[in-house]
Amino acid sequence: MSEHNVKLIWTKETESFAYKDYNRNHQWDFGEGLIVPASSAPQFLGDPECADPERAFAAALSSCHMLFVIAICSKKRLVVQDYIDNSTAILEQDDEGDLIISRVILRPQVIFAEGVEVSQEALAKIHEQSHKKCFLAKSVKSEVLLEPIWN
Repeated sequence: MSEHNVKLIWTKETESFAYKDYNRNHQWDFGEGLIVPASSAPQFLGDPECADPERAFAAALSSCHMLFVIAICSKKRLVVQDYIDNSTAILEQDDEGDLIISRVILRPQVIFAEGVEVSQEALAKIHEQSHKKCFLAKSVKSEVLLEPIWN
């Protein structure tokens, strides 16, 4: 149906390639001039001023949910003024001892325009519909394909 491409660019910047020495900083190039500085999470020797995969994962899920919420509200003519979500990705060990994002907690706050009244029940239904439609939330168990390019 559609493809969504990102180019990751990393270059060795340290003399030593020992685990604690090599640089984790890299770039996510989304094309058309949009480049995001990225690194590993600070807990894994990354740069806290860069985006990391774990927070990006939470942000992507949060963003997808929000886009469905505001689309549903727009179709219902419920004007949203602001939307804030303080999401959290929980990294922990699975049964085999490997680290996984076991869950992502979304904490969306929808602020409607002045004069727009929406009951908690109606808003809960909008969130439920959005969660069911969010293709990222539905995809977290998706297959990850590895297609290495050999020099």
